[in-house]
Amino acid sequence: MSNPPKSGLSDNSIGALAYFTPIPATFFLAIRRYNKRPYVRFHAWQSLVFSAFVFIFGFILSFVLPYARFLGPRLFLGLWWLVVLIWVAIFLVWLWCVVSALNGKRSKLPILGDWADEQAYR
Repeated sequence: MSNPPKSGLSDNSIGALAYFTPIPATFFLAIRRYNKRPYVRFHAWQSLVFSAFVFIFGFILSFVLPYARFLGPRLFLGLWWLVVLIWVAIFLVWLWCVVSALNGKRSKLPILGDWADEQAYR
């Protein structure tokens, strides 16, 4: 008799889903079925910390940018384009994390990745 196929999501797809919002990442860390897998824990922790940094960055910008218009139109426009480039870079990093998780790779972000790796094997 052959083994029945496994139902459910693979670890790769669960790791990629963790990056979409903090809600699935928290869910995967809370449910015993998923939180025992180091690969899933790594991507869930890295996703949560990355999301926290992005949230804090956006929160700070929401206070700083309105006052930057008093610096002059050229400086404000330059600062605005810099912020747009940073958001594009954040999106590309997020996309890189999702694609690498789907491909089964543990791509560590510079500061966050080592900490997430420690949490994965706790």
